[in-house]
Amino acid sequence: MPVDRRPLAIFLMGPTASGKTALACALSDRFMLELVSVDSALVYRGMDIGTAKPDAATLARYPHALVDIRDPAQPYSAADFRTDALAVMRQISARGRVPLLGGGTGLYFRALQQGLSDLPEADPATRARLASEARQRGWPAMHARLAQVDPLAARRIGANDTQRLQRALEVFELTDRPLSELQHAGMRARFPWRVLKLALLPVDRRVLHERIAARFDTMLEQGFLDEVRSLRARGDLHADLPAIRAVGYRQAWEHLDGRIDAAEFRDRAIFATRQLAKRQITWLRSDHGVRMFESEQPGLVDRAGAAVRLFVDGSGSPMSPT
Repeated sequence: MPVDRRPLAIFLMGPTASGKTALACALSDRFMLELVSVDSALVYRGMDIGTAKPDAATLARYPHALVDIRDPAQPYSAADFRTDALAVMRQISARGRVPLLGGGTGLYFRALQQGLSDLPEADPATRARLASEARQRGWPAMHARLAQVDPLAARRIGANDTQRLQRALEVFELTDRPLSELQHAGMRARFPWRVLKLALLPVDRRVLHERIAARFDTMLEQGFLDEVRSLRARGDLHADLPAIRAVGYRQAWEHLDGRIDAAEFRDRAIFATRQLAKRQITWLRSDHGVRMFESEQPGLVDRAGAAVRLFVDGSGSPMSPT
C-alpha cells in the first residue's frame, strides 16, 4: 500500500458551548498546531459578545485565523470560507505546523473537505421576496415547500435553520434544480490533507442546556444588548443580513424593535441556541470517521492529546511545541 504523504490537519468539532476553544488552546500548548476558526459568526468584526468570541487575551496567546475578517454588512458564504481556509491551511503546512480547524459550523467543514458545486451567486431580489413570504406564512411553511422540491435538502435543513432554508429555496428558484443535486455534482478530488476528526459531545444533554443558558446570561451581563445597539446605530445593517440572523442577534434585534419583551428575548435566544446545538449534534453523529469525546468527563485534554499523538505517529512530522 502506498504511503499517504499528504500533510496533516485536525478538525475539532462540537455543538456550541461544548468547550471546543478551551480544548483547542490546550492542544496547541502540547503540539505544533495553528488554530483556524470554523464559525460563520466569528468572521464578523464588532460581533464579539453574542458570538462568544475568544477574548483579546486568548486571541493574543492563541491566534485564530478567520476571526474578524468581515464587516457585518458583508455576507460570508461557505464558498468564501473554503477559499480562505484552504489558503490559510497551505500557509500553516508550509511552516511545518499542523492546522487545527475548530468550530461548530458543519456546512463549512463539509464544504472544505468535500468541495462545493458551482452554485449561483446570492440574488438580493429573490432573497427579499422569500424573506417577505416567510414573514407572512412562517418558516415551517417554507420548509414544507423545500420538502416538495428538494426532499434531501429538507431532511438536512431544519425548519428553524432559516438561513440555509432560504438559500436552498433561492438556489432552486434561480436554477430550477435542487440544491442537493447541485452539491452532489460538485464533489471534488481527494482532500489535500490527511484529517483527524475529533468531536466533543455532551454526556448529558441537560448539562449542555444549562451551560448554554448560563453563557447567555453572562453575555447579557457583559453588555450584549449594548453591542447590538451599536450595530443598529450604524444604519446600514438590517435583520435579513446573514450576520444579524445569527443566533442571539436575531432575537436581540426583535427585542430592540419592540416586538418582544426582555423575558421573551432571553427565552427565545436560549431556545434558538439549544436548537442550534441539537442540529450540530445530529450532523456530527452522521459524519463517519469522527473520534467522539465526552465533553464533561475528566482527562479530556489527555485523551484528545493521545489521539493526536497516535494520528501523527509514523508521519515524520515534529509535533512537539518549539
